[in-house]
Amino acid sequence: MREIAVDAITESVAKLCMDAGFYIPDDVRKSIIDARETEESPVGKAILGQILKSQDISAEERMPLCQDCGFAVIFIEIGQDVQIIGGDIKDSVNKGVAKGYTDGYLRKSILIDPLKRSPNSGDNTPPVIWFDIVPGDKLKITIAPKGGGSENMSRTKMLKPSDGVEGFKQFVIDSVVEAGGNPCPPVVVGVGVGGTFDKCAWLAKKALLRDIGQRNADPFYAELETELLETINKCGVGPMGLGGNTTALDVFIEQHPLHIATFPAAVNLNCHAARHKSVTI
Repeated sequence: MREIAVDAITESVAKLCMDAGFYIPDDVRKSIIDARETEESPVGKAILGQILKSQDISAEERMPLCQDCGFAVIFIEIGQDVQIIGGDIKDSVNKGVAKGYTDGYLRKSILIDPLKRSPNSGDNTPPVIWFDIVPGDKLKITIAPKGGGSENMSRTKMLKPSDGVEGFKQFVIDSVVEAGGNPCPPVVVGVGVGGTFDKCAWLAKKALLRDIGQRNADPFYAELETELLETINKCGVGPMGLGGNTTALDVFIEQHPLHIATFPAAVNLNCHAARHKSVTI
């Protein structure tokens, strides 16, 4: 049994919060550079160039990629041979988020009560934490700050089994097209299908953690991802919704077995600042 102290978790989470807020993932940046070369709209090409310039400033000045520094969504894979010592793992993660958002001067956007709309927690806690028990003696932490603009464009729908693949594809395409410029395209499209109402939404969120260009292991879904990406980029929404052929950087689908009488599907969009960082302890 390998021991991991909660203090190490707190420090790791704090650093991840700041790194995710300041530095765009390499795969996302390369995708935007490539998109600028193939973008047909002069306005769209200029917007993509401005996005890249903003990313440079953010990295050089250690300033947020976006004024909306997001809800801290954290995925933690805990090896079954790991023992957490020195305190509670949830408390350590909360402390890490509070430290990261405070020390990094990241905007704090979390309201404690959803209906009263107050008060602000003051340190961007509590985060949303998803735990997964896996083999081994390591602990992997991934943080994906989720901005409100793209999150507001999310959809979950209980399709009818008779809708089939075509109905599923139309749901995904309509979700992106009808979102328009609201989620600050070019977007990354996370799609969940199967499971239950809650499971498919979780799948859509987790799909956003993939690297750009990383296809589903199942050839059927891999081909579907490519098809949806091509179709979405022909819709004309374009960078920041001002027209062009770069509406999405990628489409990722995650699937799960489902009940014969159900057909749940979900779409979760990430803006062009597709922030996520990971560390393994």
